[in-house]
Amino acid sequence: MTTAGLSWSESRPPDAVGPPLVLVHGAGGTRRHWPEEVRTLPGKRVLALDLPGHGDSPGPSLTSVPAYARTVLGALDALEIPSAVLAGHSLGGAIALTAALGAPSRVAGLVLVGTGARLRVSPAILQTMANPAALAAGAATLCDFAFGPGAGAALRSEFTQGFLALAPGVAHGDFVACDSFEVMARLGEIRAPTLVLCGAGDRLTPPKYSEFLRDRIAGARLEIVPGAGHMVQLEAPARVAGSVAAFLSPLRPSR
Repeated sequence: MTTAGLSWSESRPPDAVGPPLVLVHGAGGTRRHWPEEVRTLPGKRVLALDLPGHGDSPGPSLTSVPAYARTVLGALDALEIPSAVLAGHSLGGAIALTAALGAPSRVAGLVLVGTGARLRVSPAILQTMANPAALAAGAATLCDFAFGPGAGAALRSEFTQGFLALAPGVAHGDFVACDSFEVMARLGEIRAPTLVLCGAGDRLTPPKYSEFLRDRIAGARLEIVPGAGHMVQLEAPARVAGSVAAFLSPLRPSR
């Protein structure tokens, strides 16, 4: 389905209650970076978006987190969703945080997965992502850093092939957006219920990033998933789905 220029999938069981859950993927990803277990939570309306230029959504892609956040909020407007729980992975977490700071009444809760309040990117990675000739090698290196040691070859291959299928410039733009993102001093403004999830072996956004979020967002709860890396939701889908479902359970239904 396509709304407001974004492609999205939806799970809406007849017994769905509470605010919808909107899934926002990370840099160079698509909605399929959220496993089926999370995209089809029992008793919950769940929408998984492809950001502009990613997956099935038309381009162009964007190069700033605020621009992506406005796009996500615009999709909620088009779908007539007054407020939602935003779940963001990596860059998606930055987008969710930015939406919560800019439009707090629209965000009923936050699920922040493998992300941080600042997402600096090394100049070497930015240079690699800007060079089409180096993209294959860069994707392979990124894959090595993205997964924990227990991730299977099929999962790694699917990640790499999906990254290489992106239109030219999309990955570079995403990492530029990450590199300019920083809301460390503003986390105390967030009042939405918040769940923070991180793989214990995450080398891209280490657990200390998630601990920072927990310590500065009032009432936030942190779960560290043993054995998983940056792509924790794909490496431990049942564990992540269970944690998200438990977090959503007490949230009040949207009006």
